[in-house]
Amino acid sequence: MPLITATFLALALCFAPAPAVGAAATLSAPRPLRGNDTLVSAQGKFELGLFSPAGSSDGRFYLGIWYKNIPGQTVVWVGNRASPLSGLASAELRVSADDGNLELVGRTSDSASPVVVWSSNLSSSLSPGSNNTAEIRDNGNLALVDGANTSNVLWQSFDHPTDTYLPGAWLGENKLTGEYQALTSWRNAQDPAPGMFYDTLDPNGTAEFFMLWNRSRMYWRGGVWTGGRWKGDVGAATGRGTNLYNTTFVDTPAFRGTTTVLADNATITRLVLDLNGQKKQFVWVPASRSWQLFWAAPTVQCDAYALCGTFGVCNQRSQLPCRCPPGFAPVSERDWTLSDWSGGCRRSSPLKCAHNGSTTDGFLALPDVKLPDEPLAMTAAQSKAECESACQKNCSCQAYAFSAGAGGCSVWHGDIRNLEQLFPDSSSPGSDFYLRLSQRALQDLHSVHGKKGGTKLWLVFGITLAGVAALGASVILAWRILLARRRLVVYMENENGSSLAVYSYADLRAATNNFSERLGGGGFGSVYRGVLKQQKGGNTTQVQVAVKKLESLARQGDKQFRAEVSTLGLIQHVNLVRLLGFCSSGDQKMLVYEYMPRGSLNGSFFGGNACPSWNDRYCIMLGVARGLTYLHDGCRERIIHCDIKPENILLDEDMSPKIADFGMAKLVGRDFSRALTTMRGTIGYLAPEWISGQPIGAKADVYSFGMVLFELISGRRNSERYGEVEAAGTGARESLTFFPVWAAGKVVEGEVGAVADPRLHGEVMPEELERACRVACWCIQDEEAHRPTMAQVLQALEGAIHVYVPPVPRALQRLVT
Repeated sequence: MPLITATFLALALCFAPAPAVGAAATLSAPRPLRGNDTLVSAQGKFELGLFSPAGSSDGRFYLGIWYKNIPGQTVVWVGNRASPLSGLASAELRVSADDGNLELVGRTSDSASPVVVWSSNLSSSLSPGSNNTAEIRDNGNLALVDGANTSNVLWQSFDHPTDTYLPGAWLGENKLTGEYQALTSWRNAQDPAPGMFYDTLDPNGTAEFFMLWNRSRMYWRGGVWTGGRWKGDVGAATGRGTNLYNTTFVDTPAFRGTTTVLADNATITRLVLDLNGQKKQFVWVPASRSWQLFWAAPTVQCDAYALCGTFGVCNQRSQLPCRCPPGFAPVSERDWTLSDWSGGCRRSSPLKCAHNGSTTDGFLALPDVKLPDEPLAMTAAQSKAECESACQKNCSCQAYAFSAGAGGCSVWHGDIRNLEQLFPDSSSPGSDFYLRLSQRALQDLHSVHGKKGGTKLWLVFGITLAGVAALGASVILAWRILLARRRLVVYMENENGSSLAVYSYADLRAATNNFSERLGGGGFGSVYRGVLKQQKGGNTTQVQVAVKKLESLARQGDKQFRAEVSTLGLIQHVNLVRLLGFCSSGDQKMLVYEYMPRGSLNGSFFGGNACPSWNDRYCIMLGVARGLTYLHDGCRERIIHCDIKPENILLDEDMSPKIADFGMAKLVGRDFSRALTTMRGTIGYLAPEWISGQPIGAKADVYSFGMVLFELISGRRNSERYGEVEAAGTGARESLTFFPVWAAGKVVEGEVGAVADPRLHGEVMPEELERACRVACWCIQDEEAHRPTMAQVLQALEGAIHVYVPPVPRALQRLVT
C-alpha cells in the first residue's frame, strides 16, 4: 500500500498487522552492494542485484529484482530502467551517508566517472539519516526502512512498479501527490526502458483500469469494481473462478486503488504488461518447471492498439504478428528482431506528389484488412474510381477504401496505425484497403512478382514469408533430429524455456509396465498411466505421466508426425494438458502428457456419488472457457478442438480443468471426422454442421461447450430424456424430451432454478446460475452466426457483458426425434 495512506487504511479497514518478516539480508551505509553481489530474501524467494537483460551484449546493467530459485532470470522490477550502467566496475547500491536515500552509483555512457543514476529520492524531512537500511522481502518488495525502527518503511519498490505486479502490492492513485502506481511495458526484450503500453486506474476517478497506448489512446478497459470483483476484468477477478486472489479495492481521501492477497501462499504468480501490449497472468508450475499462461487481456494480441506501429500490419495467425506491406520496410530492423514493432514501417521509395496535386503515385490493394480508425468521409466520391482520384490529388492522403454500401469513400491522412489482416472465418469481414505507393515502388514490385495486381502481390508476399519461416523451421528441426542419439533428447524449445522430449518405444513400454494400466481411450487410441525417471540437480525423481498410443497414425510418416507434434509442443496454457514429449518409432506413434490425478470430468461428475460444489463447477466452466479462448484466439495459428466433451476435460489435484486432445484434428488429418462420428459419447456434443457435413469452424467448439455447460449445471447427461413422467398403464402425463431442449425451454421461461443439479439443494449463486444457463443456450443455437465466440462466452461468464434471454434452439428437437 502506498506509504502515505498505510496508517489511515489500516484503521479504516481493520486490517491485521502484517506478520514480521524473517531475518532478511540488508544493506546499509557501511555495507553497500557492489558489482555482482546480491541480496536474497529471508526464505530465498527473491534476489536483488545488478543484471544485464538476456541476449544483450553491450554492457548495460540495471538494478533489478528476480525470482531466486526459478530457472531463467525472470525480472519483476527494475530501478534505473531508463538510465543503464556501463559495466560493473564502479557500480554500487548504497544507503547514502548524507541523507539516508537508497541510491545506485556507477558509470554511464555519458559519464566516465561514477554518478548517481537512480535514487529513492526521499526528501530530508522523510528520511531520518544514515542509519536507514534496505532489505528485499519474500513478497518481492524492496523496502528502505528506518534503522532505529524497522516497522517505519520510508520507501518501497511496490509503490513504483515497472511492468510486473506481484501479490500484495497496490495499484492505484495517491490523491495527495497525484502519483499513480501503474504498469508500463518494457521497450523491447533487451531494454527495460518505458515502452508504449500503460495499464492504469482511470485518471477520471472511476474504479476501473484502462490500458493505454502512448499514455493517450485507450484500447482496453477492465470493467468497474462491483464491490467484490472487477466486472469484466478477466485477470483481476477476485478468485471467483481463478482461485488465485482475494481482491480489495479502497477509495479514501488519500488513496484509491486495489491490492490482492493470494488464496494459497504456495502459489507463485505474476501479472505482466508485456512489450506487445497484453496484460498476462502467469503461474509457475513446479511439476513442469515452467511458467504457464493463466489468462491474457486483451485476448487477441492484435487488439493492442498500434502494436505494429505506423503502416505495420498485424496478423494474429502469423508466427510473428507484425509485418510491413509490400513497398515498405521496418524503420528499425534491430528493434523488430527484439519484438519491438512500435517504430513501424516506412516506404522504401518516397512518394512523388507536387503541391498542385500532380503525381505519378499509385495504390497497392491490401485485401481483407481491418480498416484503421478515424477515416475522413468523402461524400462527393460516388465510385471507387472517384474515391481513388480524390485521394491521389491530395498529397497528404495516404490510403483510401471504398464500399458501395453505407461506408462510401473513406480516406486517411498522415501516419496510419492499427492495420490488421483478417480472414474468411474472422468474426467481422475485412475490406480492401488501398495504400499509396510511389510509381517506382509499384514498378519494382511488378518487376519482381510479375504484373499480377496488388491483391496477388500481397498474397505472394504472405506466402513467401510463410515459406521462409517453414524452411527455417525445417532446417532447425533437421539439425535437432541429427543430434537425437541419446536415450532422452530435447529437440525443440519454446518461449517459456520448456521443451519436448523424444522417447524410444522401449522407454515408454518400460514406463507403463508394458502398457498394463489403461486410463481410457477413444477413436484415436488408448491412454496408459506411466512413471518416468527424471534427473534434477543430480537427483533422480519419478514423474507420473499419461501415454497416449495413437492407433490411427501408424502409417503417417515420421517427418510429418514430428512437424505436427512440434507445433503442439509450443501450445501452453494453464487450462490445457501439457504435452511433455513423444515417440515416433516405425509404426509406433505416442504422445506423453502430464498426468491428471482426478481423471476426466466424466468420471468426477458422472461416476459414483460425487457432487462437486457450485463453486467448483463455475471454476471449471471458466477454466474450460479460458482454454478454448486461448486455442481460438491466443495461438499463432487458430486451433479448433472439434471434440469438446467431459471425457476430454481433465482435472488436476485442485479441481482446475485442463483440456485434453487439442490439436488431434490436425494430427490425425482426414481420418479425424470418421473417427469422431463413430466414437461413443461424442455424437451428442457435435454441432449440427458436423452432422450435415458442412465446413467446421470455431463455432463448433462453442456448441460443444454449451452442451458441456448444461451437464455441469444440471449434473445430468445430455443424452437423458427429461420432462414429465408418470405414465405406466394410466396414460397420464408423459411428454419426455431431450434434456438440453427441456433445459433451454426452462431458461427461456426464466425458471433456471429447475435446471440446477437438485443435489446442490439450492446452494448456488443465482446470478451465476442464470448467466451460465443463458450462455449455454446461446452456445447451442442452430446457426453458427447466432452463437457467440469463445471470447464472448468468457466475457459473459465473468460478468463483463450482459446476456439476454436466448431463443430455444429448434434444430435440437429435430436431431433427436
